[in-house]
Amino acid sequence: MQIFADALRDGIAAFSQGTIDVWGIVWTSLQTSGTAVFFSLFLGIPAGFFLGTRRFVGRRLLITIANTGMGLPPVAVGLIVAMTLSRRGPLGDLDLLYTRPAMVMAQVIIALPIVAAVTAAAVGAVPREVRLQARSLGASRIHEAILTLAEARLGLVAAVAAGFGQIISEVGAVTMVGGNLEGSTRVMTTAIVQFTRMGKYGPALALSAVLLGLIFLVNVLLAAGQHSADRFERT
Repeated sequence: MQIFADALRDGIAAFSQGTIDVWGIVWTSLQTSGTAVFFSLFLGIPAGFFLGTRRFVGRRLLITIANTGMGLPPVAVGLIVAMTLSRRGPLGDLDLLYTRPAMVMAQVIIALPIVAAVTAAAVGAVPREVRLQARSLGASRIHEAILTLAEARLGLVAAVAAGFGQIISEVGAVTMVGGNLEGSTRVMTTAIVQFTRMGKYGPALALSAVLLGLIFLVNVLLAAGQHSADRFERT
């Protein structure tokens, strides 16, 4: 147990003495993952709504692809993005490899199927009669969509939580496309791996605690928002 006691002491020292840019690493993680979550929700919720409420040829195939994407290996995503952004790749002229935009791109690809699939399942579970009633009362397509999403809000909360948790804790893809460059693309997960390899268990343990704390905080905020919405609806 001495190894854990030593790691805890070293981790506290890393925070208090500033021997390692812990907060810079945390801020980089929040910037990249926050941006990726935004784009994943911006694209994934409309896509999931369309899949969950519309009937068309190929719908089952698209839902299957989205569900399969929920288990998409991050290293496979990292490989494809790295090849695409490499000098010989189709987007090599953009010179984005080993930058934060490349990390965001990989994280969006990872989170997008999760958000779309969970949203599709959530809105698909809303009774069709709700949308039909809204139409009969003269609701527009936008109002109908808002009503449906409101009814499926529990699923949307799950989509946000799952998407954020997946990308902020991911390490393979961001390492391959970001390079774990200190002060630039080093995030919490890549730093934890780096410090562990170097035998610096204290900073690795400290960053792990921050990572778990952030995921917990996001879920607390989402749950609080859901509780407030339910209470408002009952009044």
